[in-house]
Amino acid sequence: MTARSTRRTTAAHSRLAAVGAIAVAGALLLTGCGDQTENSDSGSDNQSASGAPLADKLPQSIRDKGTIKVGSDIAYAPVEFKDDSGKTVGIDPDLADALGKQLGVKFEFENGTFDTLITGLRSKRYDIAMSAMTDTKDRQEGIDSDTGKKVGQGVDFVDYFTAGVSIYTKKGDDQGIKTWSDLCGKKLVLQRGTVSEDLAKTENKKCPAGKKISMEAFDNDQQAQTRLRAGGADAGSSDFPVAAYAVKTSGGGKDFELVGEQVEAAPYGIAVAKDNTQLRDALKAALDAVIANGEYKKIMDKWGVAEGAVTQSTVNGGK
Repeated sequence: MTARSTRRTTAAHSRLAAVGAIAVAGALLLTGCGDQTENSDSGSDNQSASGAPLADKLPQSIRDKGTIKVGSDIAYAPVEFKDDSGKTVGIDPDLADALGKQLGVKFEFENGTFDTLITGLRSKRYDIAMSAMTDTKDRQEGIDSDTGKKVGQGVDFVDYFTAGVSIYTKKGDDQGIKTWSDLCGKKLVLQRGTVSEDLAKTENKKCPAGKKISMEAFDNDQQAQTRLRAGGADAGSSDFPVAAYAVKTSGGGKDFELVGEQVEAAPYGIAVAKDNTQLRDALKAALDAVIANGEYKKIMDKWGVAEGAVTQSTVNGGK
């Protein structure tokens, strides 16, 4: 499971990060900036000619209303989060804006708790869910990952990013840490209920007596970062996008550095109802288009998460 999926599962929210450092801000309450489609095929053709080349791939109902309603949990910088002015920003909002230009519709985001997003998708409250959500077989098949029981119809995913779990240290003071085994005998800070915590507990069982990992878990990543910044730990761990963003922004890039490679990498996907294959395929086409035209790369570079970038979209690539 990915980190965000584990983070939310263990704490009644399911989401992975699996590192990343993405991995992945909640998802995105930003609107795409393409023009709205008209209520007719000819209107769609006109829009395609005026800069929305993939508008005619959308279901007629979406083209008629000119919007795609997005369910998202906006609290996971830099994937989706609120800036100081209260505006929803991040990887997902920027990507939704780029997709909107291709499809000629606005992406309207509605904030919700992560563990209710798929339910909201099934009930048609949302057209899609985009929230640093890890694509897993359980979600594709509607299986509760804790009980193993089927809880409803699964969803399809259009995968757009790869996130794993990363380790970071104070800049210039990596303590010789390159892999998880190097954490034995060290103090690690992390967010409670994440895959980072699970990985640390697993690694701890392998550490020799007298050299166990000392773990301090916090309610959120910001608290863990504060402790490390103050010298209260040797290293921190979180989803790759989150760790990468902290490295890029904290102290103007002078506080932290990533060490080693991200692990437990898995795809983030845009979730779409199983019976909405036309919308799924339109999103895939739009994503491939923004990858091809360079907008995707600009977004990944902007947020410092190019390591998690993909070269093409995939449907249901999670395992």
